[in-house]
This record gives sequence, structure tokens and C-alpha cells, in this order.
Amino acid sequence: MIENGQFTVIAGPCAVETYETTLACARSVLNAGAALFRAGAYKPRTNPKSFQGLGDKGLEILEAVRRETGIRIVTEVMEPGLVEKVAACADVLQIGTRNMSNFPLLKEVGKARRPVILKRGMAATLDELLHAAEYILQEGNEHVILCERGIRTFETYTRNTLDLSAVPALKELTHLPVIVDPSHGTGAGPWCRPWPWPAWPREPTASWWRCTPTRTAPGLPTASSPWTSPALSASWKT
Repeated sequence: MIENGQFTVIAGPCAVETYETTLACARSVLNAGAALFRAGAYKPRTNPKSFQGLGDKGLEILEAVRRETGIRIVTEVMEPGLVEKVAACADVLQIGTRNMSNFPLLKEVGKARRPVILKRGMAATLDELLHAAEYILQEGNEHVILCERGIRTFETYTRNTLDLSAVPALKELTHLPVIVDPSHGTGAGPWCRPWPWPAWPREPTASWWRCTPTRTAPGLPTASSPWTSPALSASWKT
């Protein structure tokens, strides 16, 4: 699905909102050549008043979209108790940046026998990322994909700093595939203008895709939508 030596695009909205919009987006990314469809049913948000996702209803929508289109689903799981439920409708489980050090969750996804995309914590070192992956691996799940999505630095112009140097470093340190998600490292300023900026998909984000070291990073997840109306979750980077 995601292996060294091939290049995989993972695309979709930040969050599941309605069946109609999710289906339209899945068809759009499938027609554009994406191999996997990413969308969140559960959304960990910094602000508790922000949209938190549809939860179980979002999982039902993702399952219906998969039946309709045949596209494989990537979605985030946030709690150990939700792993079995999420794995029932997802082809790939995602561990988000805020949960990279949620060790009970890492152990549980290690038992799920689903590929896992493990995102680097926003303030995590490469060693910490690799140790987090070990929690999954030691439970018997060898299908772990590391994801560089940007780290928090003193520079706020692009919200996060996309650490592309991590990719060749990780390739030296581990056999695990490494992918790059530019969405969070292009989240401010002209790199990702807020709606209603008319360029959809956003041209500056596309320029970051070209910067991604594809020879060493076999996959590229990104937030995308065919809609020009503001999304309920992270519309500034979609």
C-alpha cells in the first residue's frame, strides 16, 4: 500500500462533514489518482469549542463512501477503546501528532493488524518518533508508516516548520517507510491563504509538494476538497 520504491498520494478533507461532501471529495481525489482517502471522524482540536468531528456517524459515512467508490480509507483513532471500531471501517489507522506519545493507544493499534500512519509529535525528536513506532512494532504489527508533518519552532510564518531533513535521516535510522504531510507546514501567510482565496487546490501548497523529497519519501498525505466553501475543520489548509 505504501512502500519504499513507490509513490502514494493520500488525499481528502480534514474532517468528515456530510455524506454528500465526503462522497464528492472521495470521487474527486480518486479521479485525480490518489490511492487512499483521508478524512477524520474524530478530530482532536486545540480549542475545545472547535468542531470535534462527527464521531461514530463519521465512521458510518466513511464506510458508506468506501462501499460506493472502492477507495481505501485512512482515518485517525484517538483512544484505545475506539481502535476496534475504527479498524472495522478503515484500511489504515492514523495516529495524530498529539497522540504520538499515547502509549496505551500505540500498543492497541499494534494489536489491530491494520497499517498505521504514525505522525511525528509537534515537538518530538526523531528518536522519540522511532521509540513510539517501537511500541506498535513490539505488539506484532510490522506495517508502520512514519509521517513527517512539521514541528513547532520559534518561526510561526507557516504555522509549523516542515522538517524535510528528517526524511533522509529517518531513512538512515530505520527500515520503515517515511511519508511527508505538507498541510501543517504551509498553514499561514501566502503559502496557504484562507478562504475565499480562489486557487483550489491551493497553488502554494502544490509548490511544497514539489519540494517533498519523493525519491526517499514514498507517500504524500494532504488535505484537499473540491468545495470552495469553508470546511468545518482546518479550512485554511484544505
